Amino acid sequence: MTATIRSLNRLWAILLLLCGTVNARELEPFTAMDVFELEWAASPQVSPDGRTVAYSRNGYDVMTDRTVSRVWLIDADGRDHRPMTDGASGPAVFSPDGARIAFVAGSGEDAEIHIHWLDDNRTARITRLPERPSALSFSPDGSRIAFRMFTAAEAEPLASLPRAPEGADWAPPFKVYDSVRYRADGVGYLKPGFDHIHVVPADGGSPRQITTGDYNHGAYTWTPDGSALVVSANRRPDWEYESLDTDLYRFSLAGDAPIRLTDRYGPDGRPAFSPNGRYLAWTGWDDHHRGSENALLYLRDLESDRTQVLTEALDRSIGDLVWARDSRSILVQYDDKGRGTLARIDLNGRSRVLASDLGGTAMTRPYTGGAFHAAGNTIAYTRSAPSRPAELAVIRNRDAETLTALNEDLLAHRDLAEVRTVRFPSRLDGREIEAWIATPPGYEPGGNYPLLLEIHGGPFAAYGPHFSSEVQLYAAAGYVVVYVNPRGSTSYGAEFANLIHHAYPGGDFDDLMSAVDYATEEGYADEERLFVTGGSGGGILTAWIVTHTDRFAAAVSAKPVINWYSMVLTADGAEFFRRYWFDKPPWEDPEAYLARSPLHFVGDVTTPTMLLTGEQDLRTPISEAEQFYQALKARKIDTALVRVPEASHGIAARPSHLIGKVGHVLAWFARYDSENSDSSLDSSSSQR
Repeated sequence: MTATIRSLNRLWAILLLLCGTVNARELEPFTAMDVFELEWAASPQVSPDGRTVAYSRNGYDVMTDRTVSRVWLIDADGRDHRPMTDGASGPAVFSPDGARIAFVAGSGEDAEIHIHWLDDNRTARITRLPERPSALSFSPDGSRIAFRMFTAAEAEPLASLPRAPEGADWAPPFKVYDSVRYRADGVGYLKPGFDHIHVVPADGGSPRQITTGDYNHGAYTWTPDGSALVVSANRRPDWEYESLDTDLYRFSLAGDAPIRLTDRYGPDGRPAFSPNGRYLAWTGWDDHHRGSENALLYLRDLESDRTQVLTEALDRSIGDLVWARDSRSILVQYDDKGRGTLARIDLNGRSRVLASDLGGTAMTRPYTGGAFHAAGNTIAYTRSAPSRPAELAVIRNRDAETLTALNEDLLAHRDLAEVRTVRFPSRLDGREIEAWIATPPGYEPGGNYPLLLEIHGGPFAAYGPHFSSEVQLYAAAGYVVVYVNPRGSTSYGAEFANLIHHAYPGGDFDDLMSAVDYATEEGYADEERLFVTGGSGGGILTAWIVTHTDRFAAAVSAKPVINWYSMVLTADGAEFFRRYWFDKPPWEDPEAYLARSPLHFVGDVTTPTMLLTGEQDLRTPISEAEQFYQALKARKIDTALVRVPEASHGIAARPSHLIGKVGHVLAWFARYDSENSDSSLDSSSSQR
């Protein structure tokens, strides 16, 4: 352990201590424009010898209103922190000898694969591709690079029509779609074609498509000898109707017919060979058409052809995995009670937790997430804290060491919300529910504070003790913010998640109300000053709340589902929602769809409710919000419809949209808060 790392970690600890002890009057409030100054680490990659870490240093550009990403390098001992090369966006991958780094640079169709030589600091583009490449991977000998890329297909015209005369100004041609999934949120209407794996020489040349057929191909890995790729794909004739039923296939670079390696009903993905070539690991599960399933870790001994499940007893869903260099254990990532966890699992299924603070990359709301990678004797991961976005950390012995302090120039001078973890029984059945309470700067117990209940989406997702721009801005405006993992949330086991299977919304409403009861009874906030908001799954729960109780002064339902009957036939994931979230299609069981739709209970709403949705949202189309808006208007309930131009379901993806969302929420709540009328996003308040 070097003096450099000790100094960085002492600095980190001292700064965090100062943030909690310095008089609030000496610190500035966290404001909307501070969002543009935030930075966070993502996509770490460790060099083969474990001595260097490449990572994406992300932030926001105030002039372009977009996320910007640059690849930075840092030695694993914390020294020599430097940008790799201008214009390099992550994730970056090391060659097997550690001498080169491959990355993608450019935007849209101009994105290309580049190689950076570390010894002489040279960079060169090696491709000229028709579409953006992703998922780069060097072959074991470093001579080739595999990548995934959309490959366009020719669409057969439905009708043969005459051509317009030269110079004529005819209307644009018709657009014909005949696929089950013909549009995707954040993308729009889909072009005909499929994702395929390609290979290109690492020193440049012509790329060659390795996978074949009219199928999409996903996660992949090289075989140890570099002669083939093992790829996750759904190659069923009816793949459009069974989209989750992927298997692993071996595609030879020689062009032989693909060999199917797995065969069961359910997804198989994230394949990875052990360094000694004896084992193949991957994740997957048996598909029971439930809303949530744990991804299990599978291991196949290639010598005996024996397959076993290593994590059946863990009751958590495995994310990314990386083999340890001795081939005797696998490093995995999973969420546990809202906290990102890194663990080592041996070949007998025994596990040991290495870190429980992975995350910090969601930025807008306090979702779980994050990433890790390992090589040599080094594990690098994105480290999370409620008061900081993700920093880069490493584990080299037993303890984690933080290498970066990307936000100390800003956040060490900001008076931030304090986040507390609380647990309480649900009023529905006594189950323990976990939540977090963020108190505003200058908070004094027993004060007359308004409460803002913020509800996560998914609904199969999880919040946790992670940094959130939105929570900090709400708290800076004087609100006690409560965010909850009600039943249906992941990271508490399969049984807890599937308590809402074919019953959502439902009991999660009681869990949320129990959180409000706890916060008010414990004196955190005033029972007469309650407000509620949430997005996506949280949007439908917000709408459900105002149709089932009148205790909130005002509500903002963001990108909600209001009418399940219309949503499952207009959303980009219609086939999934219809098959996994309901027992039957709407025309066979309309009562089930009505019983779970807030629109069915709109006659009971008395709460002023604003609707907020992106105009290009294809996941929960804006027509959902418009139905509720029209119904509330018909009943003369105070309401407003806020349409966000150019926004898809990721409504706060652009920083100005994040700020605008929070600003409109605060303005709506201020209108109905009898003790406050200040809706300024940049104003600070210690007690309201």
